[in-house]
This record gives sequence, C-alpha cells and structure tokens, in this order.
Amino acid sequence: MSSLPILVSGGAGYIGSHAAFALKQEGYEPVVIDNLSTGNAWAASFGAFEEGDIGDADFVRDVCDRYKPAAAMHFAAFIEVGESVQNPAKYFDNNRDKAARFFKTLNGCGVRKIVFSSTAAVYGEVKNPAPISELQLTRPINPYGQSKLEAEAYLRMMDAAGTRSASLRYFNVAGAASAQAQIGEAHMPESHLIPRLILPLIQTPPDILAALGLANGFTIYGNDYPTPDGTAIRDYIHVMDLAAAHIRALDYLLKGGETSVFNLGSGKGFSVAEIVEAARRVLNKPTFAPPAAPRRDGDPAILIASSEKAAKILGWKPTHSLTDIIRDAVNWHCSPRYRDAIQAKLGKTGRRAV
Repeated sequence: MSSLPILVSGGAGYIGSHAAFALKQEGYEPVVIDNLSTGNAWAASFGAFEEGDIGDADFVRDVCDRYKPAAAMHFAAFIEVGESVQNPAKYFDNNRDKAARFFKTLNGCGVRKIVFSSTAAVYGEVKNPAPISELQLTRPINPYGQSKLEAEAYLRMMDAAGTRSASLRYFNVAGAASAQAQIGEAHMPESHLIPRLILPLIQTPPDILAALGLANGFTIYGNDYPTPDGTAIRDYIHVMDLAAAHIRALDYLLKGGETSVFNLGSGKGFSVAEIVEAARRVLNKPTFAPPAAPRRDGDPAILIASSEKAAKILGWKPTHSLTDIIRDAVNWHCSPRYRDAIQAKLGKTGRRAV
C-alpha cells in the first residue's frame, strides 16, 4: 500500500470522484482540486479538497507546494458534445488551453507523471465495425473530441520536458461505486443513455424528469441499423473498472512507463436493445418497451474500443457485467443523495440551464 499524494483535477465530478475513491482504497492520498462549476462538493470526500481552477497557475503551484503530489490525474473537462458544437470557445478554453497551462504548471512544480482522462471521441465517425485500436486515425467531428485530442498532443509535447503521460480513451461510462461511497452520476443536463433509460422507471420525482427532458420517458433512436437487433452498438464500462484503469496507468507511470495512449472498452459492446433488456431484468419490468424514433444524424451503427494494449501493458480488463452496471446505476439514482443533488442544481440554476 502506498501513501503517496496524488493530485486529482476534477475530482468532484462523476469519474474523478470515483478515481479518488479508488485511490483511497489503494492507499494513496488523493488531493482533489475542482472549481465546482459542474462538480459537487459532497463528492470530494476521499482526501484533501482544494477549490480552485486548473488554469490558475498560482493556485496549482500553491497546492503542489503544500501537498507535494507524486503524480496527477486530470479529469477537469466539459463533456457535453452538443454544447461543444454550440459553444466551441468554452471547450477549447477549458479542455485544451487551461489543461495545457495546468500540465505546464505541474511540470514546473516537479509533478511529471500525468494520467489524462481522454475520450474515444477523438476518433470521430469510424465506419469499420471492428473494435477500435490506438492505431485508428483520429478525426474528431465535434469541438469536444478535438479539444481533448489537442490536449493529448500538448501532453506528448511535454514529454520533451520530462513529463510522462498515459492518455486513456473510452466511450461510455455508467454505474456507481458501492452505496457506502455515496457518489455517482449527477449531471444536469443528463445526456447519457443508461441514466436516461432507468430514471423514468424508478419513481423519479416529476420535476427532476421534466428538468432532464424525460417527462415522456426514454426513446430509442434508430432500430434499423445493420446490427443483429437493429439498434446501435456501443461500448460501456463500469465506472469502477474505469477508475481501476486509471490506477493501473498511474502505477505504470510511477514504475517508469513511457508516454502512451490506451483505449479502454469491453471489446464487445452492447446494443441499445440489450441495455433495455438488462434494465427489464434488473427492475423486474418484463413488459417495458420504449418507443423507437428515427436515427440521429451522424450516429454510426457500431463503436467499440479494443483494450488489448491496456490488457497487455497495464494488466487491465473490465470485471463488471452489464447487469452490474445497470444495478449499480439504479441503486445510485434511487438514492436520496442523487435526488438531493439534482434538486439543488435545479434550485441553483433554474430550468434555463437544463
């Protein structure tokens, strides 16, 4: 067990808080920094918490001086694809420019091991149905994916200054830690498939459903894809498997690993129909049959990531099933903590922010 302090930017967010939780379980000492623009203070409960912005070099230097982290995990990013199209400047300012400033400041403070939570959106529309490897060309189709790709490029450039990094690319994350952890996904707006599927089925208060655009329930977009059941196939990872991958990448860097990129995924993927069937089983709703609507523009039939490189070099493989993902998501979204968090966001931002 290690007692090394590890800086976790965006550690009050969904994935960052689970990474901090996993770090604590492994004996590390997470030091969370977050400006709480989208994160939740209650999620930053697994170590030290410092409120501030990654783009504030003086703040970052002060935190590094006081805690002397051995490495950093970087999660602080905006993630809504649609918003990135409407407001690309916001995404390039935070996801690229502030991230670059953050990486440079860390290097100056002697923190030269960085695990970067990237995204498989850097690949854009991939028409080949085979699992995507790290050799796939990167052609982002939205500012979100492009901003993350350019942050990756800056990290690779920092290699010449002694910073070693591991960029982790993945598609869809869902589920939650054990109930004792009291953390989970609490996005406003909520664009992810699994929460949108289950929230209308678990007696979620009407005001929350309305705010999330779910007053009329869940809809399948496209049932005529060239897939076995006609619905799109995507890769899903349990958030605790993803947190474990970040720790494996951290250990890899601390042991002298070179700068590299790793895809993370199931290698198989699940169709929307399979996810609906899993929800039927977990919630004991055998007659649940969501309506189908036409495909959305730009949605490819199949997107799956290959994790062969991560398995070989990091020793990482996902251990949670789709049933685990759905069950843990249901438990979290039924919890008072989740509902209180969304109610607080409604009271703070009003409906216009949804």
